[in-house]
Amino acid sequence: MADTVIILEPGDERAQKIAKAMASQTANDILNLLSQGQMNQSEIKERLDIPFNTVQYHIDNLLETGLIAVSDMKYSVKGREVKYYELKNQLLIVAPKQANVRSMLVRYATMFGIILFGALAITLVSPLFTVQNGMRTVAPMQVAPDAGAWVTKMTYGEVASTSATGLPETAIAFFIGGALVICVLLCYELYLWKKTR
Repeated sequence: MADTVIILEPGDERAQKIAKAMASQTANDILNLLSQGQMNQSEIKERLDIPFNTVQYHIDNLLETGLIAVSDMKYSVKGREVKYYELKNQLLIVAPKQANVRSMLVRYATMFGIILFGALAITLVSPLFTVQNGMRTVAPMQVAPDAGAWVTKMTYGEVASTSATGLPETAIAFFIGGALVICVLLCYELYLWKKTR
């Protein structure tokens, strides 16, 4: 998974630099090499069998666009500083400004977080209000494992059990239901967006 998500608008300065850098097959070959692991300029030169100046030119362009970064610096036998480069772990999205993709992603990520928080809250609170034989029991005395399921001793001397995983079915149902609602809303919004294009 990408460490960062970068949304670019067509025509902005960084998008133009990236397009210019990616227009070269040599730059793409360098990116493919760096996706295998970090390398220095000499290693790239040997693997691609191209002049050192060409490697330097494309490395500088890729550094300027932010597609690669200096990952390490070592010293050669002669005492010269040698930079090692790596491909940045990022997701680039190019979208027109009116699409407002960033706000859509943030909105749905926030909704998913709220649903996840609600499911966790239900999981934590539900053992305090377990109903067994029509009696509501509050504040269990202790929890002990018994034959693979979690069993709770109640203050009334009765025993109530939850699922074998220890997670109440209510929390799981809440999470799945909320996630399905988010998926339906997202699909509907994508349908509207595609229809207006």
